[in-house]
Amino acid sequence: MDYHNIITIEPGKRSGKPCIRGMRITVYDILEYLASGMTEAEILEDFSELTAEDIKACLAFAADREKRLFVASL
Repeated sequence: MDYHNIITIEPGKRSGKPCIRGMRITVYDILEYLASGMTEAEILEDFSELTAEDIKACLAFAADREKRLFVASL
């Protein structure tokens, strides 16, 4: 999934954290909700401005960051 048009980073918004479509809802917020056991349907019910595609974009963004994580061994 190409999340680049959905996940935005603006220095003056939420301290530059990745947000969804310029809103004040961060990728971290969505990942925390999912990790705590909320379903996609529950998140969408609580945040009517979000779409299923927004949630998938958060997951794709997190997966992309994880893929780029590199730990150097000494």
